[in-house]
Amino acid sequence: MKEAMLYEKLEGTDVKCHLCAHNCLIHNNHRGICAVRENRDGTLYSLVYGKVISMNIDPIEKKPLFHFLPGSTSFSIATVGCNFHCKHCQNYEISQYPRERKFSIPGSDMSPEDIVNTALKYNCESISYTYTEPTIFFEFAYDCAKLAHEKGMKNVFVSNGYTGQEATRLISPYLHGNNIDLKGSDKFYKEICGAKLNPVKETIKLMKELGVWVEVTTLVIPDHNDSEKDLTDIAEFIRSVDHSIPWHVTQFYPTYKLNDKPRTPVEKLRQAREIGFKAGLKYVYEGNVPGEGGENTYCPSCKGILIKRFGYTIQENNIKDGKCPKCNTNIEGVWAA
Repeated sequence: MKEAMLYEKLEGTDVKCHLCAHNCLIHNNHRGICAVRENRDGTLYSLVYGKVISMNIDPIEKKPLFHFLPGSTSFSIATVGCNFHCKHCQNYEISQYPRERKFSIPGSDMSPEDIVNTALKYNCESISYTYTEPTIFFEFAYDCAKLAHEKGMKNVFVSNGYTGQEATRLISPYLHGNNIDLKGSDKFYKEICGAKLNPVKETIKLMKELGVWVEVTTLVIPDHNDSEKDLTDIAEFIRSVDHSIPWHVTQFYPTYKLNDKPRTPVEKLRQAREIGFKAGLKYVYEGNVPGEGGENTYCPSCKGILIKRFGYTIQENNIKDGKCPKCNTNIEGVWAA
């Protein structure tokens, strides 16, 4: 256990957590929505500090980040818990574990030094805080990220975007990339995720303002967020923040509690991609459908192919010093470690 950051003590033994946009009021001997932050006699503790449930070496494209050190590997870590309870979560065994297993907290004990040294040992260029919402293990992620930054490594969040503004400002000097889900309408967030849309939009804007490289992912779910209006609203919002933010429109497959819908048709992903381009976005990608062509990066000016991908594999990378080699157009992204 470690005392939590970003909370305030209230009258008696109540506390209010300000780590994420839920701003949970937590009574004594209770936990927040994430199920991994507990009030013990007026002190809020993180129960997952150093409790690593999953760690892997992943291609950065898996995050997915397509404009961030392409072809590199990232040391990926997670603890249990999440501040959402998405009905379609593909990592529900990790994210919902404390809720569904009577609040138990599994994991291997590791220090920030252990994490950074392991990443360096395997020549990873970044550490990714992923598989569940990294905000819920913020204290551990923060300590790891700060140390990794000192060692010359980059740090990446794969996030639902519900990070509180104070937490966002705290982590931003050490955070270099963030793939943020923008899932759908406010109705979608309330019914499917147990959250609200606006805080996610605010996080996307603030991360961008603070200089963090941002990419956005939308898992396109039939009959839930795949209408032309839903997709147009998302694309136009991204465009309003920055038209160079890459948008990943990704194929859904049935899982967890959302098994009554089929996989997203490739044609629907094509439509979403065209909606993104029509809205003025420069880079739109189709995800979870390798070999269909929507994974490649094209120059927004001359339309020449810059990065050819198959799944998580880079087959060809023609970007030179962050520019298109044919027309010298600047291609936004993080291209050098």
